[in-house]
Amino acid sequence: MLMEQNCVFCEIINDKKPASIVYSDEKVLAFMVIRPINPGHLVVIPKTHAPGLSELDEEMGAHMFKVALRIVKAIKKSGIECEGINLFLSDGKAAAQEIFHIHLHVVPRFFGDGFEVKYGPNNFLEPPREELDKISTMIRNSLKE
Repeated sequence: MLMEQNCVFCEIINDKKPASIVYSDEKVLAFMVIRPINPGHLVVIPKTHAPGLSELDEEMGAHMFKVALRIVKAIKKSGIECEGINLFLSDGKAAAQEIFHIHLHVVPRFFGDGFEVKYGPNNFLEPPREELDKISTMIRNSLKE
């Protein structure tokens, strides 16, 4: 397995740092976050180092999400306070990624928990259709490459 020196998640995978493991198989590891948003907050990571989404193959990404879905069901049955769930994956510094080993957060949520996602003043402005068409064409053309 590809590992990276000085990566805290690789150290957890290699038993060099402690973690409260929720799930493990040959491809992924899920463990509790040490500074959780709410009780039950955990991350699902690939056991092979991938700094960001562009280094993650589609099969691994699908497997991470599949495991997260199983864990969501378990959280809802567990008795942990949970009226909803957020799944977060930040890719890159601009997206607030802090640990550069890709990881999918699973966050139990409940009304009044104090956590919120804030939007900026320009986030929900409706661009002209021409701009949306231009951007969709750029992305569609890149899918062909």
